[in-house]
Amino acid sequence: MSTTDRRPALGKQLKRSFFARSVHEIAPELIGATLLVDGVGGPIIEVEAYHHTEPAAHSYRGPTPRNMVMFGPPGYLYVYRSYGIHWCMNFVCEAEGSAAAVLIRAVEPIRGLAVMRRRRGLHDERALCSGPGKVCEALAVSIKYNGCALDTSPIAIHARTEVPEIASGVRIGITKAAELPWRYGAKGSRFLSKPFPKD
Repeated sequence: MSTTDRRPALGKQLKRSFFARSVHEIAPELIGATLLVDGVGGPIIEVEAYHHTEPAAHSYRGPTPRNMVMFGPPGYLYVYRSYGIHWCMNFVCEAEGSAAAVLIRAVEPIRGLAVMRRRRGLHDERALCSGPGKVCEALAVSIKYNGCALDTSPIAIHARTEVPEIASGVRIGITKAAELPWRYGAKGSRFLSKPFPKD
């Protein structure tokens, strides 16, 4: 670990039961929670909610080999490849069969900063985890983590100790159900993948 890592106090580790609620409750509550994979990561800065009832969700047309984890119990990691290039990670929420999930879009890189810089091949900490594919590369998350429990090593999610001011808006890069304001982020954070529109 880098000796220059900023290490604010961690809240209690979240259990799978935390995710057995509405995806719309969980998504904003994850802003400020700390995501660690093998001890590397930081506070979650930006997320998007997805639900099987809307066409932007991978689960909209029912279960497939790719999205089967979404239809399972809450509190597990769903990992998929985006555009055949980047891995993206999602936290499965709601009751089994609901097929709802929260996409992790951005993380503030705090713990294991040197490791993340090496994995991403760049120094600028603002750019290390400012996008879902960047998060997975910095935290070394790939398809091998698909189906992993969110409260079991090497994954740990710690509750936030302070509640940040949260912004919301439409999700990024989708054309279906594009009007839904299901993107949440830490207002004004320089680690967002894309700024929220000014109020």
